[in-house]
Amino acid sequence: MIRHHPDNNMLLEYAAGSLPWALSLAVSAHLQLCPQCRQQRENLDNIGGALLGEGAPQTVGSEAFDQLMGRIDREDKQEIEAGEAPATPERAQRTVRNTDPILADLPKVIGKLVSSTGPLKWKRVSSALRTSRLKTGQDHYEVAFQRICRGGKVAEHDHRGREVTVVLYGSFSDSEGVYRRGDFLLREPGDVHRPIATQDQECLCLSVVEAPVKVTGPLGWLINPFLSFRPA
Repeated sequence: MIRHHPDNNMLLEYAAGSLPWALSLAVSAHLQLCPQCRQQRENLDNIGGALLGEGAPQTVGSEAFDQLMGRIDREDKQEIEAGEAPATPERAQRTVRNTDPILADLPKVIGKLVSSTGPLKWKRVSSALRTSRLKTGQDHYEVAFQRICRGGKVAEHDHRGREVTVVLYGSFSDSEGVYRRGDFLLREPGDVHRPIATQDQECLCLSVVEAPVKVTGPLGWLINPFLSFRPA
């Protein structure tokens, strides 16, 4: 059962199309796993539609339609150049065959992102954690898979910026609770925690961060200068 969700403000920004693309990606992945938030998003859409319907008609210039279509064309071109075009069924099937089981049941939006990213390159961060950056075509947030081995303990860390985590496979815990597939977590600077995967299976999370984390343990002073942050 999913117990952790985006707050109403974030869902409202998502429904309005004003949430940054990388954060929208995380919310979309959660929505595909969470019926409760899908219903909430539908309610927000209905409210927005009703408000638009009650507004007084506005006169626009004859060039407005051309400007709108030009913007759509530019955004479509940017998505294609950024590798965000939807994957064909054949391409999606080929991607699933070429990945390991932990990636076989991803939300569709993440599966498409993996297809556009190409073969994943895993980097070992510690004995418990491996990470693989994903290409999203934006330069404000780093989007990545975080993969914790069975029973693995990630170094205790703080956050220098917002961090959104969506659990995609398995589960992990920290001092505040247990988080399972579909759970959505938002961490702010000052939120210190140490994720620990369950003993019976690996844990895979999608992370969206706007700054590198800050290790708070005894070796933090040595490790932190080498922690990278590379949006792509």
